[in-house]
Amino acid sequence: MPQAQTTPIDVYYWPTPNGWKVTIMLEECGLPYEIKLINIGKGDQFEPSFLKISPNNRIPAIIDHEGPGGMPISVFESGAILQYLGRKTGKFYPSEERKRVAVEEWLFWQMGGLGPMSGQANHFRNYAPEKIEYGINRYTNEVNRLYGVMNRQLADHEYLAGDYSIADMASIGWMKSAERLGQNLNDFPHVKRWYDAVLARPAVDRGLAVGSDVPRSNLATDKDAQAVLFGQKAR
Repeated sequence: MPQAQTTPIDVYYWPTPNGWKVTIMLEECGLPYEIKLINIGKGDQFEPSFLKISPNNRIPAIIDHEGPGGMPISVFESGAILQYLGRKTGKFYPSEERKRVAVEEWLFWQMGGLGPMSGQANHFRNYAPEKIEYGINRYTNEVNRLYGVMNRQLADHEYLAGDYSIADMASIGWMKSAERLGQNLNDFPHVKRWYDAVLARPAVDRGLAVGSDVPRSNLATDKDAQAVLFGQKAR
């Protein structure tokens, strides 16, 4: 049995779909953690201290002071963090190879498909300074295709990889913005059933609530935040 965590895990975080993955997993596992807010609209992600643990200047990242061998370890990239925490706790990331492969398939599906395509659809539909029909259609249609893939999988699986896992935690936050992405979850009944079931989990509710009270600028009108996030320039 893994030893109980005594020192909180530092979580470098902003309330986004990628940030929520980590807070949900920590809540599900009952691990203590301390939030270190990284205001991505103000360029905190470009600070040298943050870049030491997240060289890609993206949230989330963690520092586990009780890492392998009892020594601290930092981990960046949300999928890698979920895998690390799953191995550390033995929860939501099975050790049996066939089950683990199934979880990894859907985790990487989210990392390489659902997340990036949803982000692009959101950008072209809601934030681009000019409406580019090709970009809007390209990414809206691709998100629709991915929802269809998910719907077929969930037609005969309770969760993405069978049992509830880090793959579901990785995907749920991205589905919260379906309407903004031009999608109607009622068109995907198996996805809708899964969505309601995952959101009903108390740990998911707690994880999604982290940082909900943090003041956030309106990205649609905040030109400085747009310059940071879309131009990738530090203030």
